Formats: sequence, structure tokens, C-alpha cells
Amino acid sequence: MAEPLTGFVDTAFINRLGAESLAALGVGTVALSSLFWIFNFLGISTQTEVAQAHGNDNRVRAMEITSLGIILSGVFGLIIISVGLPFTSPIASVLGADGPIQTAAEEYMSIRWWGAPAIMVTMTGFGALRGLQDMRSALWISLGINAINILLDAVLIFGAGPIPALGIGGAAIASVIAQWIGAVWVLFRVKKILGWTFHIDLSEVRKLMIVGSDLFVRTGVLNLFSLLAMRKATQLGADSGAANQAIRQVWMFGTLVLDSYAVAGQSLVAYFFGAGRIRDARKVGEIVCFWGLVSGVALAGIMWIGGGLVIDLLVPPSAVSLFNSAWLIVVMVQPVNALAFATDGIHWGTGDYRYLRNAVLLATCIGALGLFLVPHSLNWVWIMTDIWIGVRATMGMVRIWPGMGKSPLRFESQKTGL
Repeated sequence: MAEPLTGFVDTAFINRLGAESLAALGVGTVALSSLFWIFNFLGISTQTEVAQAHGNDNRVRAMEITSLGIILSGVFGLIIISVGLPFTSPIASVLGADGPIQTAAEEYMSIRWWGAPAIMVTMTGFGALRGLQDMRSALWISLGINAINILLDAVLIFGAGPIPALGIGGAAIASVIAQWIGAVWVLFRVKKILGWTFHIDLSEVRKLMIVGSDLFVRTGVLNLFSLLAMRKATQLGADSGAANQAIRQVWMFGTLVLDSYAVAGQSLVAYFFGAGRIRDARKVGEIVCFWGLVSGVALAGIMWIGGGLVIDLLVPPSAVSLFNSAWLIVVMVQPVNALAFATDGIHWGTGDYRYLRNAVLLATCIGALGLFLVPHSLNWVWIMTDIWIGVRATMGMVRIWPGMGKSPLRFESQKTGL
């Protein structure tokens, strides 16, 4: 719950600047988060490798893979800055922004690029900590990053004393400062728990890149759908873009809350998988899916009851009617969303990355085709998002029960007799 709070606060603050600024924030955050998450394969693969090494009681390997992952994260972060910064304007245009919306989105994005290395290092460091079952450190660091961001938002967006009001640019500066503080904090924590080495085994680099290629494609295609949906909503006008940004912030909050089951499932499944305890790994899968589904139903109920509060905090008056008509569509899919995330974590834990890649490719092909064919309305954007999530959840479930194809859990359980 800590991680998406910054997005909520940014949205609430920028909402006071008007629909155009809020739509621009939506364009900027979707573009940047989509690109950053394409590289989250380092965090995912580091978490799985560290958890399996932990299950096999191999602490040296856990240290080596963590050090390598963090070094590569910093390198990729610098590459993102050098490639992304010159293309800020074209990216905003591709996402449907023009006029004042495009100007504000470019201002926001041109600042946020500089936080890329910090974001990458933090994601990989979190993966290492979670692989060691140290969920508490990641929690406190997330809370710290968000607290710093919130305090800086209040000062930099609206100004205070000698500090001028910087508007949407102030929100970007606040995020970058908080992200760099978080990255340094993660590095200190990882070094204290695991140690550090600059020794790089080229064979390990190759292994991470092979694993990363499937995850890179999966996350890239997943984010492609998000970008297409955002583009469709933004092209419908400032009010549609603002309503979509408000819905998206709640959606991200919900998905990251539900993602906690994926994180726990990944670490525990990988731990038992690394120790050869397949029965326990499957039991984790059952528990994760059950409680994920329960939480998804509870989240849907909370969202239904809290719709009015979301309007008061995040939605400009001119966009309320568009928001209301799409809100119910988002509420209804939360239990399915929970299963999509829970099963992702289970398959990450077994290293079943290629299957996940193919599942997201199928879902995105169906969803993207629907976005191009459906009527031009915000409702249909979210209906197609629900269908996209439904395909992912279905593919994730059948890989475990009954164990479609070469499921690691199914075939390993037969082979070991567990």
C-alpha cells in the first residue's frame, strides 16, 4: 500500500491545478512507469535467484547475484536517461497529448528521467531483500520514500516562503529527490545484510540476460497495452484524460496492494522450489490464490463504497460524469485482477518466465485489437482492460491447475514423487 501513495498524492495536488495539468500528469506517469517497469526483469529475476539460493543455503551466490543485479540496474538507468530524454516530446505526442497538455507532460517527464538509475537500483534491491524474506526493510524504505515525496510535493508544487510555486514540475522534482534517497537507503541495507562484491561472472550476466529477455518482452507488451489504453483515453479530450488518470491511480493502488501476494508467493515458492520441496511450493500457490481472491473481493467493495471520496480528491468537476460511468467497470474486475497477480508471483518463483511472456502476448493481442475496434469512449477502454486482465488470470490459473503444458510445479511433482 505504501508504494502507490505517492501517485495518489501527486494526483490530488495536481488536480487543484485543473484538468489539463491532471491529464498531463497521466501521460507522464504512464510513459515513465511503463518504461521503467520494462526493466523490472532485474528485480524479478534477482528475487527468484536470491530466494532459491536462500532455500539452498547458498549465501555467497545470493550476494553475487544481488551485486550483479544492482550494477546492471545502474547501467540500464543511465541508458534510459540518455535514450529517453531526447524523445520526451515524441513520446508525449504518441500518447495523444497536444497543446497545453503536451507542454505540461514534457515538463514533467524531462525532470523525471533523472530518477531512472535510482528507480532501477531500488527495484533490484527490493528484489534481493524480498528474496531473503526481508519484507520489512522494503516496507520501511517505501514509507520513507513516500513521506519525503509528500512533504516535497506540498512545498514545490504550490511554493512556500522563498520557494516559488513550480506546479507540475515541482511534483517531478519531489519524486526524483525522494527516489535517489531511497536508492542510497536500499544500497546500505543490502550491503549490511548480504555484503557486496564487484566480481562479475560473465556467465551470470548471460544467464540474467537470457531470463531477462522473456521478462523484458512480457513487461514491454504489458506496458504497451497500458500505453494504448492511455492514448485512447487522452485522445478523447482533457476531461476524459483527467477521469482516466484518477481511475488509473486507484487501479494502480489496488494492483500494487494485490501485488503483495505475488511478492510473497514468488519468494516462498522460489525458496521451496530451490530446496526441492515441491509439495510446499504448491501449497503456497493455493494459499496465495485463495487470499488474493478474498482480498480482491474486499477491495472491490471498498472501491464501490469509496467512489464519492475518490471524486472529491482526484476528479475535476468537469470530468465527474465520465468518471462515474467507467468506475463500476473497474470495481467489478478486482477479484480477477487479484488472481492475475497471484499467479504471476507463483510462476516467477518457479522461473516459468517464457510461459508468462506468451500469456501476456495473447492477452495484449486481444486487448489491443479490442481498443482499435471498440467505440470511442472511456467505458470501452476499461472494458477492454477488464478482458485483458481476464485472459492473464485464466492463463495463470490453468498453468497450475491442472498444470497446462510443461508446468514446473506439475512435472517436478511427478518426477520427485512429492
